[in-house]
Parts: sequence; structure tokens; C-alpha cells
Amino acid sequence: MAGCQTTDMQMGSQSAKTVATGSAAGGSSSGASSQLERCDSPLGTVSLVENQSAGWYTILRDQYKLPPTANLLRLLVQQSNCFIVVERSAAGMNAMGRERALMDGGEMRGGSNFGKGQMVASDYGMTPEVIFNNNDAGGAGAAIGGLVGGRYSGLIGAIGGSLKTKEASTLLTLIDNRSGVQIAASEGSASKTDFGGFGALGGMSGAGGLGGYTRTAEGKVIAAAFMDAFNQMVVSLRDYKAQTVQGQGLGGGGRLGVDGAAAPSQTSAPGARRRHK
Repeated sequence: MAGCQTTDMQMGSQSAKTVATGSAAGGSSSGASSQLERCDSPLGTVSLVENQSAGWYTILRDQYKLPPTANLLRLLVQQSNCFIVVERSAAGMNAMGRERALMDGGEMRGGSNFGKGQMVASDYGMTPEVIFNNNDAGGAGAAIGGLVGGRYSGLIGAIGGSLKTKEASTLLTLIDNRSGVQIAASEGSASKTDFGGFGALGGMSGAGGLGGYTRTAEGKVIAAAFMDAFNQMVVSLRDYKAQTVQGQGLGGGGRLGVDGAAAPSQTSAPGARRRHK
């Protein structure tokens, strides 16, 4: 009979959450992390652009079995109220195209209003990247136990051998879709120590409760690293000042032109003499 028993289902279990918690609807959110930076009003529309052929992406998908990072960032971005997220994923665009095909085929009810000219432009493109992920940055405990020696060496070795630190570092870039200019870039990082082996060390008071850290997925560390990167980007954007180029302006040749290639009226690079014919 014991084999037929099931454990109680825990909806909203804290142990199963990442830093991306709660929900978002329009400009309102519920249950969002208190560590997430927020904006008083949106800075524009943004679409998530993932390089699904990159090495980091295939590792997350094939090795860690994680969903696209865009799914995580959608929630964080909308909860922050810093941008309005627009759909540009392949699946989403296919779904919208399918509805328009049904309309063109005469299958829609009257007044369905799926005509042209309704899609919202994406002002910016946000690109995520995992630039480093270390699944075991610790693991030196066994050696420490050998150095200590004596009756406690086995215990210390067992503790250290099960102590592993998961680390992740991420990168976010924000591109202006009209000009192609990079608006912002930020790096984020996070780490979490896994004390999983403590639960197996009988006789240590309260040690069994620490075994819950063994259920912390690599995805939770990566999610925290992305929140860190997004928070840093928002802080920089609050004081945003557009970069300017003297002389010809953006895309007009720049100030570091080569001999014979720069426009005659263009300002020379700092410290260089103007050539006269």
C-alpha cells in the first residue's frame, strides 16, 4: 500500500522557482522578484533575438534541456515595465501568419479585423547570450580532508566532495532596429553553492534539510545571471545619452578616416594635422 501513496502536490512551490517569478499583464505584474529593476514608463518596444545556432544555445537545449532564454526574458522585461515586448519568434510569426491566411481564404467571421497595417514595430532588438557556465567550480573538499587528517578527515572530505558551486555569466545587447546602432550592453553573473551531500552525513543536526539544494537546476543560476544583466542594463538606460560623432555625424565617415578616403569637410582625428593641398 505504501507504494501506492502519492505525495501532496504543492502549487507555487518555492523550491521549484527561479528569480523570474509571478506574472505580468500589460503594465501590471504580480509576484515579481523584489530584486528586479523597474521603469516608470516603457522606453519603447523590444523583440527578443536568440542565436539558436550558437554553441551556448545548443548546450542549454541539448545538455541541460532548458527552454529558450527568450521565454525567461519575456517575463522579466514585461514585469520591469521598461519595454513592451513584441512577438518575432518563428512560432509566433507562423501563428499570426496562419490567422491571416484564414482571413484571406474567407474563413474568418465578419469583423475579425485581421487586415494589414496592425502589427506594432519593434523599436529595439535584445540579444541574450550565455558566455560562461561552470557546473562545478568547487570540489576541492576531498583534498582538504586529506590535509587535515585524523578522525575528522573523512567527514571533511565528504562535506567538501559534495560542495559544488554552479556559476553562470550572461550577456545582453540592445540594438536600435532602425539604425542598427548598439544602444546598450551589459554582463550579469550568478552563483549558487550546492550542499547536497550534507543530507547523507548522519548525526549532523539539521543537515538533512540542506539536501534540498541538490534540486537546484543549472537553469536557476542562468536565470539569476540574466536578471543581473538586465538590471544593470536598466540602470545604465536611466541615464542614457545618445553617442554623437563630430563632423559628418553617424555613418558619415567617422573621425578616423584614412588618407584620401575622408570627406574634405570632415574633422580630423584628435592630434592629427589637417592636410592642405
